[in-house]
Amino acid sequence: MASVPRALLGALAGRRDLAIEYQSRMTAIPALGPENGGEGEYARALYLESVLRGLGVPEIARADAPDSRVPSGIRPNIIARVPGASARTVWIMGHMDVVPPGERSQWTSDPWRVVVEGDVIRGRGVQDNQQAITGALLVAGELLTQEITPDLSLGLLFVSDEETGNAYGIEHVLAARPDLFGGEDLFLVPDYGAPDGSWVEVAEKGQLWLKITVEGRQCHASRPQEGKNALTAAAAMILGVADVAARFPETNGLFEPPSSTFVPSRHEENVPNINTLPGRDVFYVDCRLLPGVEHESVLAAFREVFGSVAARHGVGVAVDIAHLAPAAPATSPQSEIARRVLAGIREVYGVEARCIGVGGGTVAAPLRRAGFSAAVWASLPPTAHIADEYTLVSKILGDAQVMATLLFRGDGR
Repeated sequence: MASVPRALLGALAGRRDLAIEYQSRMTAIPALGPENGGEGEYARALYLESVLRGLGVPEIARADAPDSRVPSGIRPNIIARVPGASARTVWIMGHMDVVPPGERSQWTSDPWRVVVEGDVIRGRGVQDNQQAITGALLVAGELLTQEITPDLSLGLLFVSDEETGNAYGIEHVLAARPDLFGGEDLFLVPDYGAPDGSWVEVAEKGQLWLKITVEGRQCHASRPQEGKNALTAAAAMILGVADVAARFPETNGLFEPPSSTFVPSRHEENVPNINTLPGRDVFYVDCRLLPGVEHESVLAAFREVFGSVAARHGVGVAVDIAHLAPAAPATSPQSEIARRVLAGIREVYGVEARCIGVGGGTVAAPLRRAGFSAAVWASLPPTAHIADEYTLVSKILGDAQVMATLLFRGDGR
């Protein structure tokens, strides 16, 4: 295997102006999904395709998802590839869509116009997820400019709809192009990470959100004996969440916290006035389940525990699934992609990173469910979705260098 060309890493380190240009052009094209009041990612995809053609990327294709809610009628997904010595491909996946800016008064500048102050670059989307796309473009450009053939091929996958569910993005790509990815291909998803780049996410907890509806009997609060207080019963059930949690004591050291979590969260308004005993009460529980903890077992436990509470209080209870996303199979910390990323971080940043699991979901989950090995990593400040979203130009360039190492470094040992 060839070593990583020093000229490649050196050139990437000097591409500040080009990184700012890419970021500025993307930020000026709001790529909001229709759920967020936007027209989708089409205009941004056209810009990115023009960049890829200008760089001389030899393989550019699309896997567009039909969507009648947007003017173009499609949600574009760009698939590009720079061939290497091997057909095996390291895919860098970024998402083109962004979230709305939110309350404009919270921004110190126009969210759709990049502001650069020293190493800081600010604007909606610069961190989430334009840093990933910019880094991938820089790597492709340098490979082609310097006429370097990497050991592994470089794949660029720029998808739609990450912020609102992935159905028109990576999930569509996987369904529409089952021939696209090889079984030994590797995937880097630069959409989560620590500011110093020390976290490589390889596993995610499953999500199970429950809606609990307690049915009692409403009455005047001065005569509580004539009713069945749904709020009192709901309160007892909320305390009973701990009893459910105790039934699932499994731990996994990749995660923080290392166990499954069961959190009562949202509570709907019941009666509007104080002097009425509520006959109906609705609350929600957010469960994050370790890989291997089956949601069916958790659901059965909640129904058993809450059913017992309901019987004591003389009320009815319904436990329904509000949202379900089972945990995808974890990527092993010893996998080739994890070793390659860890070695690249060490080489570029001098940081001994570690593999972790997270409680939230990422866009890597569909890839893992499809049987592919995916690592989620980037050097990111915690600014996604906030006003004055920013990242650091130095991290954009450093992360691009890490991406480049993945193409040359044997198996990452």
